[in-house]
Amino acid sequence: MRIQRISKQIPDNDPENPKQPPVLIFNASTRLEGISLNAGFSLITGWALRMAGYPVVHFVCARGMSRCVLGTDRNDPIVVPPCTKCIKTSKDVYKNCSVRAFEFEMNKTVKEHLDGLPLKQLEKYQFDGVPFGSLVLPSVRWVLRRHHLKDDEDTRQLARHYILSAENIMREFNLLLDQAKPQAVIIFNGMFYPEAVARFLAQRRGLPVYTHEVGMLPLSAFFTSGEATAYPIEIPDTFKLSKEQNRQLDEHLAQRVEGKFSTAGVEFWPEMRALDPAFQREMQAYKTIVPIFTNVIFDTSQAHANVVFPNMFAWLETVLQSIRAHPEVLFIIRAHPDELRPGKESAETVAEWVRENDVLDLPNVRFINAHDYISSYDLIKASKFIMVYNSTIGLEASILGKPVLCAGKARYTQIPTVFFPMTKSEFYTTLEDLLTKDQIKIPQEFISNSRKVLYSQLFMASLSFDAFLKEEKHWKGYVGVRNFKIDLLKAQNSPTIKTILRGIQEKEQFLHKS
Repeated sequence: MRIQRISKQIPDNDPENPKQPPVLIFNASTRLEGISLNAGFSLITGWALRMAGYPVVHFVCARGMSRCVLGTDRNDPIVVPPCTKCIKTSKDVYKNCSVRAFEFEMNKTVKEHLDGLPLKQLEKYQFDGVPFGSLVLPSVRWVLRRHHLKDDEDTRQLARHYILSAENIMREFNLLLDQAKPQAVIIFNGMFYPEAVARFLAQRRGLPVYTHEVGMLPLSAFFTSGEATAYPIEIPDTFKLSKEQNRQLDEHLAQRVEGKFSTAGVEFWPEMRALDPAFQREMQAYKTIVPIFTNVIFDTSQAHANVVFPNMFAWLETVLQSIRAHPEVLFIIRAHPDELRPGKESAETVAEWVRENDVLDLPNVRFINAHDYISSYDLIKASKFIMVYNSTIGLEASILGKPVLCAGKARYTQIPTVFFPMTKSEFYTTLEDLLTKDQIKIPQEFISNSRKVLYSQLFMASLSFDAFLKEEKHWKGYVGVRNFKIDLLKAQNSPTIKTILRGIQEKEQFLHKS
């Protein structure tokens, strides 16, 4: 009721008779029922655009996919999605908005192409100039919670459903592009296949496409003309933190060290334990300590990370060679706390990799599982250097003055912040060098650059929607709409709206300006 009341007060800017081309908004992969954070971001953004005089069209699924990402049950991938509840939510949320709904119609020619294909060929399938196989692959991995997919009938059938649905979205979205002739497209994430197809089609026509994801602060969004899950931010060489900015960053880091933070409404650290005396005594028996921080293998950010190694486990296999060659070093492998999050448990875990490779048979290895909340910061302080794939902890460790060896492209490797070898052989050589050197010299720019990157991500790129949205108390990651006056949606009344509108109008980064 609150959404409908607010929406009624906002100008229509009729897309059928526009004074300027419309902006298309699409976010089919961020919610079924209720309003997720990203669904809230796109709703508020659509309202703000209308307040600024832009016509807005929401491209909305109405049983438009035979299987959608959030509607897939990974334990039974062939079960049909809960379309009725999702459509009802869409009707409630987008009342008084201009909507182009799309339904599903199977392309029989594509279905005949797909029938009988092995998984590897499904992953490479193209039709009408669109690489559908590669566009749906991140979604298949995310739903099945694994990077290495099994070539079984359930996986193949799910891939076929996604490709057929993606092809249907291609026809429907191309038709909308032809008719609406938009000036820009705004989509959620850009990695899940519905939005990935829309992004591909719009970019093929030379249209600006903006993606958004959850920012690094509570109730904040990150918008970009690039790929939101890669978190691209250009930082000028001339940018330096002021005294006040350094103080603000230090206060945030102090909270992180105590585990007092959340991402997308989820608290990963219900507690944070110090290293116990027995563990500390064990560490003292070794020449050096090297913690290894891993990631969740199926996360959509991993597609950007895999530039040196094909995946995180391939990196761990290389590291295992050095573990065996250096019994004088204690290696502490830490599983990411999100790996066993209830409802999102990984089907391909670091714990499983440790078991299958008999890693714990090596006396110089300790494994910390996802539910063991030992302080990562205590591990960093005790270490000679740390290793990461693309985890944010690498950026924080660099700020703390520790050498960091990074194996995957991360949100912070666009400028020198850590040691980031660009080939496998160079990685192995660098690792051996760090293990054998008595002292490791860290370039001074690593620390200053790391502070600039983290400050930019937190306080410039994280756009607060706190004035418009509030967290649901019992449904983590979901939000309600605040009871605000619509004048707050004007640029002069909201730094966030001002930043978003400026980013679209001026085609520049969506960063707060001081």
